[in-house]
Amino acid sequence: MSVLDLNIILIVTGILAGIVSTAAGLASLVSYPVLLALGLPPVTANVTNTLGLLFTSIGAVASSQKELHGHARSLRVILPLTLLGSILGALLLFIIPEATFAKIVPFFIFIAAILVLIPHHNQLSINEKKDISISKKFLTWLAIFLIGGYTGYFGAAGGVLMLSLFSWTSNDTFPEYNAQKNLALGLANIVAAIIYVTKTPIPWNNVIFLGIGFLVGGFWGPRIVRHLPTQLLKVLIGIGALILAASLFMKAYKIIL
Repeated sequence: MSVLDLNIILIVTGILAGIVSTAAGLASLVSYPVLLALGLPPVTANVTNTLGLLFTSIGAVASSQKELHGHARSLRVILPLTLLGSILGALLLFIIPEATFAKIVPFFIFIAAILVLIPHHNQLSINEKKDISISKKFLTWLAIFLIGGYTGYFGAAGGVLMLSLFSWTSNDTFPEYNAQKNLALGLANIVAAIIYVTKTPIPWNNVIFLGIGFLVGGFWGPRIVRHLPTQLLKVLIGIGALILAASLFMKAYKIIL
């Protein structure tokens, strides 16, 4: 494969993954398998994917000002917890063996898919309702911290985990808490990227061209979300997450159909 062909594949992959990331939190359904297919080892593919996702966040936040307006109080809780978790997760990536890393990720994604697909009514918002119990607040904040840690450890599918959480705990509309997710995980990816750069060699050519695609896709994703039914999006997210979990499980455990 020529360098030009590789760059075109990375840009197209980034556009599709950027749209899927900002609309559904599942960039890895597109980008992570492609990076593996291009011959990158799992950890290198994850690092490349995470750095590329920074460009998605830039595009997504730029086009989500309408959805983010009025949510400063929620973000003052969500952002610090996500950032602290991402620091811990990024450091763990270089402590836990790569083989272990590849084998545990499918289970996280599977759990997220099930949570998205389970029918339920939105619960009380942890930041806007005064009568929610302290224990529920603590558990929700702990979950945000852990999702930040997971995002720092494995950027792929962190968005689906956070969407699952918000779908159970927030009274905001899907586009609104989806925009909060994009901002929180964008900042988490920045922290993770800084740590990655100091810990491992970076395939910058792949990051740059994947990032160009992510920037374009990230800009258009929130605009697409505004015009799609919430329930349809959740079903598509859940099914996509199940497909990704099954694919990564088969690859990690060397299952051939």
